[in-house]
Amino acid sequence: MATTDRIELRGLVLSAICGALPEERERAQPLELDLDVVADLSVAGASDELPDTLDYGAICADVERCVTTLEPVLLERLAQAVADVVLADERVVSVTVTVRKLRPPVPQVLATSGVRITRER
Repeated sequence: MATTDRIELRGLVLSAICGALPEERERAQPLELDLDVVADLSVAGASDELPDTLDYGAICADVERCVTTLEPVLLERLAQAVADVVLADERVVSVTVTVRKLRPPVPQVLATSGVRITRER
């Protein structure tokens, strides 16, 4: 039976270097991340014990470390690195990572630009 349980983390805003343009390489910009972490949550549902689930505070801290230190050119690379961090926990079956630039560097009126990837174990 496929695992469909998921932990949803929405709207994690971090300031980081990411982009190809000179101004994006010089100054951190706000990025927003959403994560859907698929794992079997049935044990935690029965036990009500934190060690039996994925600690979303720890996930957010690990993602923050990754995002604020990597300094990639592409959002695709950043999303892949975040997925790799989350998949390091062997209990994670898959993760969907969405990364959005909140101030995309284009002359048009554009609320956000971003990528969404899904990676499985």
